[in-house]
Amino acid sequence: MHIDNGFNTEAINNHIVNWLRNYATNAKIKGFVVGISGGIDSALTSTLCAQTGLPTLCVSMPIHQAASQVHRGKEHIAQLKERFSNVSDTEADLTPVFEIFKKQVPESDNEQLYNLTLANTRARLRMTTLYYYAGIHGALVAGTGNKVEDFGVGFYTKYGDGGVDVSPIADLMKSEVRTLARHTGVPQSIIDAKPTDGLFGDDRSDEDQLGASYDELEWAMLEDENGANANDFAGRQKEVFAIYKRLNTINQHKMNPIPICEIPNNLK
Repeated sequence: MHIDNGFNTEAINNHIVNWLRNYATNAKIKGFVVGISGGIDSALTSTLCAQTGLPTLCVSMPIHQAASQVHRGKEHIAQLKERFSNVSDTEADLTPVFEIFKKQVPESDNEQLYNLTLANTRARLRMTTLYYYAGIHGALVAGTGNKVEDFGVGFYTKYGDGGVDVSPIADLMKSEVRTLARHTGVPQSIIDAKPTDGLFGDDRSDEDQLGASYDELEWAMLEDENGANANDFAGRQKEVFAIYKRLNTINQHKMNPIPICEIPNNLK
């Protein structure tokens, strides 16, 4: 696990909360909407939003969700509402919406691509739902992605969980998310739970999909930032570094601005 010795938990907590409050105030927005998955990232994000004192709506959006994820999400919301009077919650069961959508589009002969596309569709249905609630409440959608996901391996859905207004924890490594989650009182059951995006309706973890743990990917991201290359490593380290580089490369389209076809002045 990598945690910088200079990581000042209390100061960083206060910095993020002040940043969120100031951003919302300057934008003349009333509060925040956060999608709750039962995972540590959404638990920390919603806790930080709650600390602003601004209205914070926690939204559960099950789509054939595993019972363990639903239980953890409810546990988190319950304790958050006990601690903060500005927190409210709602549930939008998107399972029937998802099933109707599937009936309106063709299946694919490529089962792997079909399942992946449906998983991304779940994330985009949730994004649409969060923006609906944000719209009727005059609120901002708070993103839950961490630095490894958002800028390391691009482990999120474009215009799904990547479609947000503010990203309060996107400059925190996963180890730092865990540290801040403990500091802010996120339930231990969530901190200890194996990370999962919950988009496949089964118990597969993020590590199952990525081929490496977040601690390993965090290590690889830091090594890459320091100019390392695959030949610097052997064994598992070499394997993890290769996984990181492959994902970082193929997911640049998520991290970079949308390409614009610029028209030369002499053609206008």
